[in-house]
Amino acid sequence: MKNKKTAGHIAILITNIIFGLNTVISRTITPDIVSPFTLSFCRMTGAMILFWTVSLFTKKEKVSLKDIGLLALTSLFALVFNQIPFIMGLSKTSPVDASIILTILPIVSMLLAALFLKEPITVKKTAGVMIGAGGALLLILSQHKGGLGSGSTLGNLIIIGSVLSYSIYLTLFKPIVTKYSPVTAMKWMFLFATIISLPICYGDVAATDWASLTLSAYLRIGYVVIFATFITYFLIPVSQKVLRPTTISMYNYLQPIVGAIIAVALHLDSFGWEKLLSGGLVFLGVYLVTRSKSREQVERDES
Repeated sequence: MKNKKTAGHIAILITNIIFGLNTVISRTITPDIVSPFTLSFCRMTGAMILFWTVSLFTKKEKVSLKDIGLLALTSLFALVFNQIPFIMGLSKTSPVDASIILTILPIVSMLLAALFLKEPITVKKTAGVMIGAGGALLLILSQHKGGLGSGSTLGNLIIIGSVLSYSIYLTLFKPIVTKYSPVTAMKWMFLFATIISLPICYGDVAATDWASLTLSAYLRIGYVVIFATFITYFLIPVSQKVLRPTTISMYNYLQPIVGAIIAVALHLDSFGWEKLLSGGLVFLGVYLVTRSKSREQVERDES
């Protein structure tokens, strides 16, 4: 079990490193090169094709009609209500504002887990979430002392909706997602997400001048599809099998740190005490949440 939990931590760590890069890369594509709807549909369709292709070479799993319906519902919260609003919101606001809003994910996940899964809100868990949030916010705000960039209220509200949808997915749909292999669960989820998003995105996709896009634009779209969608949504169920929703969402705090490391590596920023302190706070927060008692542990202690 310990090895499985370690694998779960590694999976969600890699996922958030990829997501951290994706926030910056996606903002360079939309809305100036392609529309948010076009990029979102590329994510849905591209990942669907990749998951169904991989499924041809993996062990076949029979999925009941009832579970197919549940996976269709899951796709709404995990993909349609998450990915499309996130890209839309990001196109209207700044990456800085988006990064700040994303820090509420562990807080929302903790509250939803307490409400629906009866997970205890312990002192250690609460402290971990708040310390991690403090570390992430310290880094974000220290890099942007002059303000929060060209953010917009509408864009920020849309991203908040995206975060709420993703929190619901992590908290309420764990049983159906972890019942099957990641490939089986995701091939059905992305199939339904593609079908649902087609009428929403078709107009923008058809209006896109694909021939005029540069190689750089295609490579960035490729990163969003292959790495920030296919690989990440393959890894998330791996962590969901063994980690609690609040623990998974805590790794979200790593995303601004990834952005800062990339900026330093590209000589766009310098390494200062804020980065070291914020990184330490985030990892301390993750550690405290990981070490906090689960519902099962609390029930054992009371019995």
